[in-house]
Amino acid sequence: MTDALAELHREGSLPDRYPEVRRLLAGLTDDELVRAGRVLARTDPDAVLAAHPGTPAPVVAVTGHGTLNALLPALTAQFARHGLLARTRLSDFDGWVFDLVDPSSGLYAARPSFALCVLDPATVVDELPSPWKVEDVARVLEEKLALVERAARVFAGTAEGATLVLNTLPLPRELTGQLVDLRARAGLGVLWREANARLLRLSEAHPEVVTVDLDPLLAEGVAARDIRQSVYAKAHLSDALLAAYAREVGHLARQASGGVKKVLALDLDDTVWGGVLGEVGPEGIETAGGYRGEAFARFQRVARQLSSQGVLLAAVSKNDREPVERTLREHPDLVLREEDFVQIRADWRPKPENLRELALALNLSVDSFVFVDDSAFECGLVGRELPTVAVVRVDGDPATHVTRLLHDGWFDARRLTDEDLARPARYREDRARQDFLSTFDSLDGYLRELDISVALGPATADRFARVSQITLRTNQFNLTTRRLQPAQVRAMAEDPAAQVLTIASADRFGDNGLVGAVLLRRDADVLHIENFLLSCRVFSRGIEQAVLGAVLRHARGSGATEVRADYRRTAKNGNVADFYPRAGFETVTVDDDSAAFRHPLEPLPEPVGHIRLTANFEGDTP
Repeated sequence: MTDALAELHREGSLPDRYPEVRRLLAGLTDDELVRAGRVLARTDPDAVLAAHPGTPAPVVAVTGHGTLNALLPALTAQFARHGLLARTRLSDFDGWVFDLVDPSSGLYAARPSFALCVLDPATVVDELPSPWKVEDVARVLEEKLALVERAARVFAGTAEGATLVLNTLPLPRELTGQLVDLRARAGLGVLWREANARLLRLSEAHPEVVTVDLDPLLAEGVAARDIRQSVYAKAHLSDALLAAYAREVGHLARQASGGVKKVLALDLDDTVWGGVLGEVGPEGIETAGGYRGEAFARFQRVARQLSSQGVLLAAVSKNDREPVERTLREHPDLVLREEDFVQIRADWRPKPENLRELALALNLSVDSFVFVDDSAFECGLVGRELPTVAVVRVDGDPATHVTRLLHDGWFDARRLTDEDLARPARYREDRARQDFLSTFDSLDGYLRELDISVALGPATADRFARVSQITLRTNQFNLTTRRLQPAQVRAMAEDPAAQVLTIASADRFGDNGLVGAVLLRRDADVLHIENFLLSCRVFSRGIEQAVLGAVLRHARGSGATEVRADYRRTAKNGNVADFYPRAGFETVTVDDDSAAFRHPLEPLPEPVGHIRLTANFEGDTP
């Protein structure tokens, strides 16, 4: 695929065909991605945006202590494989202190979405006297950490909505080896690890900060540095480590653009267990005992661990349904059980078809899926038919299944919320709702008996992270797709001219939790709806109409003369393009990508009869 990419570049057609790049990069090894990144880095981002103006194109400012040129192509490739266009800005050598501590620096002038401050051991080692003692290392570490913490404070107050990415410092053997006193060497190790712990804890005080822990990458065998490059070129982190670091940053960028995955769809035969169920029967599958059986059990435990943190598990298997369900329910050695899956699709239809129907049943888009299968044919078919599904190919060695699944951090989140942890249980409750629906002749009768209650009210501080998450993760019912970090939600909630309202719902089957948000801003006698978001779990129950009606009634009651609202089209929110017109809004402007609406507050929509709504606009702007 790198050859195909190079050919597009030679033809000069890469900007026009940039949407194809994501598919071309799928499945490439880390080395191949770096080579692809070198090709992509020669492409003018402005030319891509001219051809495809809707392409998410975050600005990525790169600064640090050492030479970092090798990082740029790696970042370019990692962003591209997630459908993003990286616009990178590399600062001068060792300019990180000025870049981050001075609010008027060029880094802030670039208005980055991400600022990468790449630290390396030489940040400390270059400041040591000759000869040095452990106390000297302690002093320099303290000075550097104080600078980093100051930079984080300045960044938080200057770069609204942006993310500052730091990293831990590898401890060089060359440094510890200079101490012949083993007690002193151990003391140095303690100091160094305590410094890294401080870097990792920075996000507790500054939610804008993410610290990439390099230790797990090094533990996988990535070299910390190339000694010749370090000595001669001042490139103090190896190209391989920078490439692995770029992959982690790519995960962050994907999350920030709304690309977090929610569903882990698992093949069963030779993926969850060893052997083909239809051939060997339940007693013949490998799932415990023996080295291969234990490897499959290990994979199941990891899948269950992900599920405990809000990932939805689904089974998609070419098998007869009854033996699959019986095996999941009764096999004595399986870790994963029938109740761990929100959906089980066991039949003989093409897997892309099953994934589409599964997405429809879960009220999600297929781009929120990760599909794992051992078959090269099935993986290739899903990759071709559903290019936005993340495909993880596992092979005949089950010992590598876990590594392959976790390699790309598909389900990573900046912070888990209570709603995340409750998500699988709530989707299982949805199955009960579907069964309940089948007992009714009409949707109206079902909705009346569902007994829906909705609470609309101001976001409290403990909900800011969840509101941020809704803006980052919700793609379908998201009227403007404006993404907010927790600090931005807090700032808006504290703005006297604005309001952040949360939507919570419950029904006869349970508590759905916080399922949406409405962002309002008052300008004189006009109330602006800056965004309206609702979880796909509660679509089509009348909640959105009930909440919008409450906002309109509040606007008129508070003296507003009209309500204004915008819609910005994306590839995923076309189903809500007419949401405001259906509620009585007049169209002010419209084009291919956006529309503006107004409601004169006369007449107001009738309340939704089957919903019990409690609306609290405490803290209203006069």
